[in-house]
Amino acid sequence: MGRRGTGGRRILVWAAALLAVYAAVVVAAAVFQRSLIYFPSSERPDLARAGLPGGREVTFTTADGLTLFAWYWPAMEGRRTLALVHGNAGHIGHRLGTAAPLVAAGYGVLLVEYRGYGGNPGRPSEEGLVADGRAALDWLAAAGVPPDRTVVYGESLGTGVAVRLATEYPVAGVVLEAPYTAVVDVARSRFWFLPVGLLLHDRFESLGRLADVSAPILVLHGTADRVIPVEHGRRMAAASGATFHEIPAAGHMDLYEFGADRMVLDWLEALG
Repeated sequence: MGRRGTGGRRILVWAAALLAVYAAVVVAAAVFQRSLIYFPSSERPDLARAGLPGGREVTFTTADGLTLFAWYWPAMEGRRTLALVHGNAGHIGHRLGTAAPLVAAGYGVLLVEYRGYGGNPGRPSEEGLVADGRAALDWLAAAGVPPDRTVVYGESLGTGVAVRLATEYPVAGVVLEAPYTAVVDVARSRFWFLPVGLLLHDRFESLGRLADVSAPILVLHGTADRVIPVEHGRRMAAASGATFHEIPAAGHMDLYEFGADRMVLDWLEALG
C-alpha cells in the first residue's frame, strides 16, 4: 500500500508540474501574442535606392495622431490607383516586386507603411493597421484619387486590412493575395495545443465581413502555400463570388514568379 501511495503521489506531482508548464506557456502566448503575428523591420527603406522611378515619399496622419510615411506613384490618366497593404513582415521596400508591374502598366500605387514598420512610430495591432489604411485612403482622396478610383490590394496579413477597408469605403475593387478566413483560424491550425480562440486579440475575421463588401474581388492563392493553406483562398472566393486564380506550385511569397502579375493586370483591365 505504501508503494502504491508513493507512486500515486508521484503521478500527481508530475501532472501538477506539467499543468504548471502548460499554464506558463498559455500565459506567455497571451502576453506576447503580437510578437507571434507581427514581424516588422525597423529599417527605414530608401526610395532613392529602390530602383522604381517616378515615386515620391508622402506622409499622412492617423486618427490616433501618428504621422506615417508611404511611397506613392501617381497613375497615368485614365488608370486607377492601388493602395497596397502588405503582409506581417519587413517593410514596403520589400514590396517593389508587386508595385513594379503595376507602375509599368500606368497604374498608380500607394505602398502603405504601417505603424511600427520601416521606422514609423507606434506598435502594430489589428485596429492600428486598419487605422493606418483609413488614413492612407483619406490621403489619396485629398490628393484627388477618390475611393471609386481606388483598388485596395491586400497581401497575406494585409488581406484582413483590405477587407475591413472595403467594408467602409466605396472602393472600385479589392485584390486579395494569399488571404485567410481569419487569423484565429490560421492560429488554431498552428497552435492547436493552445486555446487561441480565447487568447487572441487581433482576429482579422475576414470571411464574416465579405458580405459587406460590394466591390469586385480578385483572389490569388498558391497551391503550395505552407503559411496560409490554399483552402483559405478557396473559401474566401466561394463566399464572395470573387474571380479566383488558384496558382499551381506557387507558395506564399512567390506568386508573381508564377504569373500572378499578369492575372492582376488582366483583371484590372477588365475592371475598366
